[in-house]
Amino acid sequence: MSFSGHARGSSSYRRLLIGLFFAGIATFAQLYSPQAVLPQLAEDLVIAPATAALSVSAATLGLAAAVIAWSQVADRIGRVPAMAIGVIAATALGLVAPLSDGIGILLALRCAEGIALGAVPAVALAYLAEEVDPRHAAASAGSYIAGTTVGGLLGRIVSGIVGEAAGWRAGVWAAALLCALCAVLFLWLTPRARGFVPLRLRAEPGAGIVPRLLALLRSPSQLALYAQGFLLMGAFVAVYNYLGFHLTDPPFRLPGWLVTLLFLAYLAGTVSSPWAGTLASRVGRHPVLLGATGVMLLGALLMLTPSTAVVLLGLLLFTAGFFGAHAVASGWAPVAAGPESRAQASSLYYFGYYAGSSLFGWALGLVFGQRGWTWFLAAVVAMCAAAALAAVGALSRAPSAHVPAGPRADGTAGGRVRD
Repeated sequence: MSFSGHARGSSSYRRLLIGLFFAGIATFAQLYSPQAVLPQLAEDLVIAPATAALSVSAATLGLAAAVIAWSQVADRIGRVPAMAIGVIAATALGLVAPLSDGIGILLALRCAEGIALGAVPAVALAYLAEEVDPRHAAASAGSYIAGTTVGGLLGRIVSGIVGEAAGWRAGVWAAALLCALCAVLFLWLTPRARGFVPLRLRAEPGAGIVPRLLALLRSPSQLALYAQGFLLMGAFVAVYNYLGFHLTDPPFRLPGWLVTLLFLAYLAGTVSSPWAGTLASRVGRHPVLLGATGVMLLGALLMLTPSTAVVLLGLLLFTAGFFGAHAVASGWAPVAAGPESRAQASSLYYFGYYAGSSLFGWALGLVFGQRGWTWFLAAVVAMCAAAALAAVGALSRAPSAHVPAGPRADGTAGGRVRD
């Protein structure tokens, strides 16, 4: 009897989502923990803000370079074993990285850490697509993304608060210890895969990774989805990289501990990501994606004001919009690709996602350093607008663009794109 996916409400479904929730914390708390202590890191090492931000970009660059390879590993050894290997290796590297005595060693260790962390985003959504009842695929993807927001928040808050009291090294190390605990919980809770079929047992033609990657790269709708990750994530990471520098300068002059608490805006993403996934299941992915991007644009514009309260409101909207868009786009890519290419589609999405993070997380720092906050936000707005134009141009023509992400009337899962 074929496996049709864990039913929503079952104990195995809950264990799966909770296990991936902790995997998201273990991954994203490590990935972004230096972001909250960038001003201290820059001061301690006597480097420019854009150079300090390379401690984040090095990890995301390593992750971007590794996700496709991790998808191939997962096709051969299984989704859960691949994620387990990556999380364990990343946790070990995360505990060592804060002990480095210079920016060069730190960047090398952070890059290696990112390579290991690539296992989770490369595989998690493909694992969900295979293990969850198709009727609940979009909602479960949103729940997973919510877990990643908690990870990003905890990593920043823990490192920021500890770093303010004891230095940036202690802050990053404290976040690494938190990730070690979450990695143990992930390994304990996550159920073994039941819907996974090893690559060697698949009978479909063209099962090699190169034909599957080329087919995905010829799909206009897939390319538009990858553009969402590349542009929106680039804008998002850049704002969080440099907002601390902006708010500690005139006219704000906020203390470091208060700037760290602004990362609580991440909770807006914890709420918006499952909400966006559920809404996409009802009204379709395309309108939800465009609406979430519009919220991002509004939030970026509000952050132009010299009022701390209005900047915070803008940050909340910007964060909620980003995670809503990301929940829709990241869950859409593997479903649209079909079962034979799910892992590769998810990996290509995350390649674009973290390539954007690495590139724009550094490059927009040059804009900030040379032209100031207004020109910096102008670049952020332009990137969000370009992502929306890509979605309007390619994704509006996709057969599943306006179809709810749940089951169709014929009982098959909605949301698959054929170009």
